[in-house]
Amino acid sequence: MILYALFMYFSQKRAVKPLSQEDFVLGYRKAQLIDVREPNEYNSGHILGARNIPVTQMKQRMKEIRPDKPVYLYCQSGLRSGRAAQMLYRKGYRDIYHLQGGFKKWTGKIKTK
Repeated sequence: MILYALFMYFSQKRAVKPLSQEDFVLGYRKAQLIDVREPNEYNSGHILGARNIPVTQMKQRMKEIRPDKPVYLYCQSGLRSGRAAQMLYRKGYRDIYHLQGGFKKWTGKIKTK
C-alpha cells in the first residue's frame, strides 16, 4: 500500500504542474480549462469558462481535449485532477497544470446552474 502511494505521488509530480490561484488565473484564459468533478458538483458552482469532463469519463472523452494547447485542470481538492493529469500524460499530453487546493480554495468568479 505504501509503495503504491509513493508510486502515485511521484508519477503525479511528473505529469502535472501545481499552480497557486494567482498563477492559475494568469494562464487559464489561454488554455483549456477543465473541471474534472462530477456533473452535480459542477452544476453547484464552477470556475467561469470551465468545461465539465469528469475524471470518470476522461478516457472516453479525451478526444475533446486538444494536445497542442495547455490543459488547466481542477477538482474539489486536487486529488481527482491529479489522476486526470496522469491519464492525459500517458496519452502524450505534456502541458498540464492543476489548481493547488482545488475548487474549495478558489476565491475568484464562479458560475452556478
